[in-house]
Amino acid sequence: MTWIRTVGVEEAAGRLARTYRQAVERAGRVFGIVRAMSLHPQMLDASMGLYLAIMKTDAGHLSGRQREMLATVVSRVNDCHY
Repeated sequence: MTWIRTVGVEEAAGRLARTYRQAVERAGRVFGIVRAMSLHPQMLDASMGLYLAIMKTDAGHLSGRQREMLATVVSRVNDCHY
């Protein structure tokens, strides 16, 4: 398994600390997929913005459940445990 250096929740500061707080508010904790981008908070924020725009929007014809189902299927097909 690949090892990626990350910034822990307790050592995050500034922009990253704010992003981590938002993650906890949204999901109850900071998941590994978020910490994987912690060395580049600007990219992390851009990635989270894209995720939120796709998954948490009211626009379009798919429900939130359908979006989550599609994300799960795509992750499974790609052999991604996230």
